[in-house]
Amino acid sequence: MAPIVPPFTAETALQKVKVAQDLWNTRDPAKVSLAYTPDTIWRNRDSFIKGREEVVDFLTKKWSKENGYRLRKDLFAFTDNKIAVQFFYEWYEDKSDGKRQWYRTYGLEDWTFNDDGLMRKRQMSGNDVAISEEDRWFKDGVDVNSIEIGPEHL
Repeated sequence: MAPIVPPFTAETALQKVKVAQDLWNTRDPAKVSLAYTPDTIWRNRDSFIKGREEVVDFLTKKWSKENGYRLRKDLFAFTDNKIAVQFFYEWYEDKSDGKRQWYRTYGLEDWTFNDDGLMRKRQMSGNDVAISEEDRWFKDGVDVNSIEIGPEHL
């Protein structure tokens, strides 16, 4: 597949979002980092990250905490070299009392790309909501794109 580069159209922006979704769902920090410029700049909640090495370190720590991570990204808006996405992901942590607590993270990202299609800037804002096992959307074997997300979650 040829790189998806700006200027984006509705079709290529959506493709870029789903490629990013699939890449993040690998939970492979080194592989994910290659989608970003070597000097990429991120704000992820309250963390400020610069460069691929820091991205790998950040994602390694993130996915060591966020067990069972499953992500969906949806195109929100785009312009020539920018894309905004709405995302949802689920993950769990095992508590000290032996119980497992699931969470769904809701959020928005904005991305800016260089001419080669690598992301040079990523900003993320998100909120974690505790959910029950029964309330999960992205259970094993479920295609994250097949879940209908109602307006009460948007």
